[in-house]
This record gives sequence, structure tokens and C-alpha cells, in this order.
Amino acid sequence: MPSMLDMIKANAVPANLMAAAAHGSLAMPAVETLQVLVHLTQNRVFGKQARLTLAAWDLETTQAQVSDPNVPHEILDYFLSPQNIRPKLLPCLLENPSVGEDALLILAAEGSRDVVRAMLASPRVRSSHKILHPLSLNAHLTVEESQQVQACLTGTELRVVGGTESGIAAPAQPETDAAPVESENISSEDTSEEAQAALTAFEREHATELAAQPNAPFQPIGGTYGLEPSAPEPEPTPAVSTGAAAAAAPARIKPKPDPNARVSVLQKISRLDVKGRVQLAVRGTKEERAILVRDGTKLVALAVLQSPKISDGEVEKFAAQKNVLEALLRGITMHRRFMKNYVIIRNLTSNPRTPIDLSLGLVKHLTGSDLKNLSNNKDVSETIRKMALRAFKQKTETTKK
Repeated sequence: MPSMLDMIKANAVPANLMAAAAHGSLAMPAVETLQVLVHLTQNRVFGKQARLTLAAWDLETTQAQVSDPNVPHEILDYFLSPQNIRPKLLPCLLENPSVGEDALLILAAEGSRDVVRAMLASPRVRSSHKILHPLSLNAHLTVEESQQVQACLTGTELRVVGGTESGIAAPAQPETDAAPVESENISSEDTSEEAQAALTAFEREHATELAAQPNAPFQPIGGTYGLEPSAPEPEPTPAVSTGAAAAAAPARIKPKPDPNARVSVLQKISRLDVKGRVQLAVRGTKEERAILVRDGTKLVALAVLQSPKISDGEVEKFAAQKNVLEALLRGITMHRRFMKNYVIIRNLTSNPRTPIDLSLGLVKHLTGSDLKNLSNNKDVSETIRKMALRAFKQKTETTKK
């Protein structure tokens, strides 16, 4: 026998029963009643009454339903939508494993004071970098709450697993006052105190990880395409007769390689271990940073951002690159200096490589024209496009007023 919901969907229920269903007065199990009410919220005739009924529905019953991992997703989606938020239901929704993290990202970025308070009290949220990043950009955060979110972010180390990040508690970092030991074959470009201080701080912070993978080879994301300098064209060989060539052949001597000849930047980098590449990333040249930012070893890529000589123009290019680690793009947002640059923000939101939680928090900073372009950008996720379109419409309506 078909359920009441199936009959309503098939338009097989008379108007008087539809009205009773919209009032929640039919004798049905609680979960089925909620399903019917959620479905009726889209009905042109009974939608308003169904929404009123849901808003006033018994709190304990609703809490029990939205806490159940097996509850139908349409019920969870309804109570998670910003216009239907009931603050007392949020703790149950936030901890329900059936609610995916992606569903909480928009709430984290745009939620009200009630949402912010509930999320800060949620163990799940406090342990998730993916949710904490857009939450850290929420306009309703107080100064103290912002510091609390940053403490949660810095208390968990981001590790790259298969090219994406996951929140894993960081091991205790051993403290050492010893000066960093330089790897062989490094020709430091920047020996200033500022560069040395930045390098020392970075090596101390990541001492455990440096010790765990000291010999990881240089493997640039996307391969070495575009990194090697173009090969010089061979010098033309004068035409000679076959006999003359044969006679001259024995006299040709292969020149010995010059040990002092300058090697290419790529060759130089390829010969270095992880610590050597980290040092070069912090103290090297612009050309070396452009190569090392694509290093598949996360520590090396992140070290590039610590260089005192790195310019905003370089970071603008990094933010738009698709052949870098997600950890590098996430690292850019952790620098307040870079987040004051509008081009960097725009490039990050338009980059399909940028983690969705970061993009959601940055979309609201875009101008109307960039929001419109982003809403039509097929390279980024549908969630980002929808949020950009909504923000564009809101800005357009505000301008008209």
C-alpha cells in the first residue's frame, strides 16, 4: 500500500486531507509526518501552512528525528537551510553523521549569531578545518570568538593525503635552539637576518615532519612541463663531402664537461633534499620560488610563502595555479597580508583547486561583476556558483534600493 507521501506526490489525495496534512493532524508516525510537511512546503496552496506547522512542531520530537542518522535527508536539508534554522535544533544537526560537512559550510560562512554560538560549542566543528575556515570569516564572530577559532585551527596540523587535506592532530613539536644546518650545494640568495629568522622559525615549527621525510625527492605537481629552459638550437654544421667528413671524424675530440659550468635551476633543485629545498624556498630567488611552489612535498611548497622577498604579484599567480597542492592555497589564506589583496581573493575563488570551504568564505568579498563571472564559471563547484549567484542578486537588489 502506498504511503501518504507517495499519494500526495501522485496528486491522489483530496483537498481536505491535504489541508489536514499541512496542519500535521493526520495519524502518522512522526518521521512520516515531517516528511509530508517538508514536501508540502513547496505546494502553492498548502505551503505556507506547512511551514508554520513545522516552525511550531514539538521541539523534543523534532530533536529526536534530526538526531537520527537514518532520518530522510530532505528533513535534514529543510532544517539546515538558513531560512528554517531553529537554534535549539542546531546541536543535534551538527553532530548527526548523516549531515555532510559540505552542508555546513554555507552556515559557517553566513550563519547568524545563534549559528555561530552553536558551531563554536560543537565538538565536530571544532575538530574540522574544513568548517572552521569559513567560520573564521563569519561577520558575526566577536574578537574573542575569532581568537577561539584561530586557536582551533592552529592546534590541528593539516596533512596532505592523496592530494587533499584532512584534519589530524599535530604531534608535539620538539623545541630546539640549535641553528639550522644548511644542506650541501646551496647557494643562498638572501642571507639577511629577516630571512634567517623566517627559516629558523619554519624549521622549528615543522621539525618533526622534516625529520620524518628528509629524502623525499623533488616531484613537481603536474610534472616538469614548463620548468625546463628551452634547449638552445644546435649550431649549423658546414657542408663537407663524405670523404672529407670521414677523414675529419677521427680528429674530433669530445670536450670534457666543465665541473664549474652553471647548472639549470631545475637541476639544482632536483639535487637537494627536503631541508635544502625548504632553505631555498625561504632564501632563494623569484625563479626558484616559482618552481618550488609546485613541489609535491607540502613543507617545501608552504616554505615559499615564508620568504621575506615574496611579492604580492607572485602570490596572485600562485593563487590562480591549478598545479599546486591544496595545502599551498590554504596556506595563502593564513597570511593576513595576502588576504588584503583583492586579486588574490578573486583568483582563489575562481581556482577549482581551492578547497570549497575556503572559497565559500571568500565569495562574499567579491565585487558584483566578479560574482557574476564566478556564477557562470563551469570549472568551480556548483555550490560555489550558487552562492556567487545568490550574493550577486543580493548586491544587485541593494544597489537598486
